[in-house]
Amino acid sequence: MLLACVQTDIQFASVRENLKTVLDTLERLSEKGVDLAVFPECMLTGYAFDSREEAWGVAVAEDSDEIAEIIATSKRTGVALTIGSLIRDGEKLHNAALLIAGGDIVGRYHKIHLPHLGVDRFVDRGEIPYQAWTLPGEHAARVGLGICYDISFPEPMRALGLAGADVIALGTNWPVGAFRTAEIVPPARSMENHLFFVAANRIGHERGFDFCGISSICGPDGVELARAKGAEPEILFAEVDLAQARNKRIERTTGKHVIDRFADRQPEFYDTLTHPVRPNSPSE
Repeated sequence: MLLACVQTDIQFASVRENLKTVLDTLERLSEKGVDLAVFPECMLTGYAFDSREEAWGVAVAEDSDEIAEIIATSKRTGVALTIGSLIRDGEKLHNAALLIAGGDIVGRYHKIHLPHLGVDRFVDRGEIPYQAWTLPGEHAARVGLGICYDISFPEPMRALGLAGADVIALGTNWPVGAFRTAEIVPPARSMENHLFFVAANRIGHERGFDFCGISSICGPDGVELARAKGAEPEILFAEVDLAQARNKRIERTTGKHVIDRFADRQPEFYDTLTHPVRPNSPSE
């Protein structure tokens, strides 16, 4: 299948303007035969809000006209996508990612790891378990969703791998101070879990934040299949074979060098990973 990673600027609190960018991009990607496009975190709304009330006034609902337009365009063009937005859900406000394909919302994720930064200071923590969602169509790719800071924790990315994800789609708003995360961590997470990893970062300036770009698409061996040169508008493409992600057994030398990072796990020794113990605190 053909993956696209969309690195673009986002207009703060301008949902209709950002929506136009998304729709125009889907039209262009359909001409290239793209199967799945990954857009940045908070693509529709922007990120650097200073209060919950301010963010609430810009957030959209899943049944909004804007999401309906994206669903319709995705169906007509045949391009599946993941897109970030602030989403209102009853009384809850989430930093969310939606997986849209086949004329419907196939999957959704609400950000769980919330840094003290931007709108994440004010949103409600997500409760949807990490899982892989299957795209309709001939490829039936299994897609896991994450948002920005989630990648800094190996556990959720492994959870997505264990859930059967072929591709992890990460929308992000990495500011320039996080440039080493953009450079180092996506290849590591793709290699650790032997799957394809798409990290779509934004660019531009928003309320004192400058964003670094450096989006990437990485393969199951951790090799970058495509990488943005810097902080300019750019769309990355990669033709991928999902069978590579589904075969976790790596045999580098027949009978002598064989590894399987899933089959070789020893989870009975990992119980401390689920204990909320802070660093440097005494062990029990």
